[in-house]
Amino acid sequence: MKLKNLPWIPFALFAIAIGLYPLVYYLFDMHNKGLFSTKPAELINNPVWHTVFYIHITFGGIAMLTGWTQFSNKLRGRYLSAHRLVGKIYVVSVLFSSCAGLYIAFFASGGMISSTGFEALALLWLITDIMAYTSIRRLDIVSHRQWMIRNYALTFAAVTLRIYLPLLQIFVFPGQFIPSYHLVAWLCWVPNLIAAEIIINKTKKKPVAFAVEKARMF
Repeated sequence: MKLKNLPWIPFALFAIAIGLYPLVYYLFDMHNKGLFSTKPAELINNPVWHTVFYIHITFGGIAMLTGWTQFSNKLRGRYLSAHRLVGKIYVVSVLFSSCAGLYIAFFASGGMISSTGFEALALLWLITDIMAYTSIRRLDIVSHRQWMIRNYALTFAAVTLRIYLPLLQIFVFPGQFIPSYHLVAWLCWVPNLIAAEIIINKTKKKPVAFAVEKARMF
């Protein structure tokens, strides 16, 4: 294994683990557990919120599971048709999950600070998804790749949130959920987006790995 490929291992493992996490809500009784433990009973029992929540986690999980594979030049080069199919699944999954996420963000624990952070995340997730789609429709591969990097950085907020939240509750706000949640609502995605821009700037001069005439996904 080449050393340059080593960062892909934790990246892929985190994506797979968090991508599969929504299954917990289907397989086990999560009443008073997980995210539900931070919500009032009347919200959890609200059929609209409950349905939209499951839409968000289900399609978000699919996006997490499928998106990371799209950045492998090796997989894309060998299985271009599969790349296109997975790309379609990813774009549609982000569309559904981001719209659902925007709705449930209005009910985020901690009030306006948390809500605003997650609303901004959902909106940017949706916008970058649309930009990635429209750029590949124009066969603008460079822009498509850049928007996909930004978009998956926002998808990966589901991972960074679960890393940062317990650390904040241990080291920054010991035993305090709400202050930690206020901070993580922004911390889970803003650094990711900054990292995405750094990666984009470093890869701007690299040649596109596949031909323009083969790029159309839709």
